[in-house]
Amino acid sequence: MRLLITGGAGFIGSNLARLALQQGHQVNVIDDLSTGYEENLEGLDVTFVRGTILDEEAMGSALEGVESVVHLAALGSVPRSIKDPVATHAANATGTLSVLEAARAAGVNHVIVASSSSVYGLNPALPKSEREWVRPMSPYAVTKLATEQYPLSYQQSYGMRTVAFRFFNVFGPRQKAGHVYAAVIPVFVDALLAGAPLPVNGDGSNSRDFTFVGTVCRVLLDAAERRLSHPEPVNLAFGTNTTLMQLIEKIEVTAGLKAEVLHREPRPGDVKHSQADNAVLRSLFPDVDPMSLEQGLSETIAWFKEIQS
Repeated sequence: MRLLITGGAGFIGSNLARLALQQGHQVNVIDDLSTGYEENLEGLDVTFVRGTILDEEAMGSALEGVESVVHLAALGSVPRSIKDPVATHAANATGTLSVLEAARAAGVNHVIVASSSSVYGLNPALPKSEREWVRPMSPYAVTKLATEQYPLSYQQSYGMRTVAFRFFNVFGPRQKAGHVYAAVIPVFVDALLAGAPLPVNGDGSNSRDFTFVGTVCRVLLDAAERRLSHPEPVNLAFGTNTTLMQLIEKIEVTAGLKAEVLHREPRPGDVKHSQADNAVLRSLFPDVDPMSLEQGLSETIAWFKEIQS
């Protein structure tokens, strides 16, 4: 199978490219490197198109010979979307529509997209099931709602086979710190290894369902190989619930270091608690075996130490 990964030079995309190649597949990547890094693809035998998913010609080139698309290209980060909602909408909502239209024009009838648990927003239910009501709290979350609903509508309108996964705080190797929109685990690990305070927004009681990138990539590749289609969004997480302060304790134990914590003001748009109901995921992927948070942190810390050495 030849697979197109949009955003393939990014954190999740480059991990997926590695896995797909290991499994004997061919991989095309399109990435404009606005948030991805070409070094993430170093040494990989991929066909790389440097360009934006909003460029029809670039997308046409990227789709040559492709049988399935995994659409990961996006502008992440709630704070970034609050600062510049128009750019986030263009990349995420319009970008998803552009990918779907390019795939349809190229005769590629299978597209997997990455939505986000942020769509649940103000819904306080725990765990959160796919049929719970959604109430986005940020422009980013609104664009992710569009990201998942467009491909679902393409099932009905055009007969396209699609599946929309709601990601929950994916972490692991190649997720970098060092920029203002970095995710919490790389920020914490990078600070701890550097002997700097760990910045916590609020009192640290916010909780998340952390999911290791290797597990996520195995699900994505399995869905592509089986050309899976599902008429509703699918939570891609495993029902864990870890507060930020609990996370810091686990990172300390894994790294063998003691952390200093610096509390800051809570960020607008941040969801208080997040935990997935994974019954639908388990029904579609009964054999998936998720990596534990502790083991995932061990692999992540080892990667950070490697790149810092």
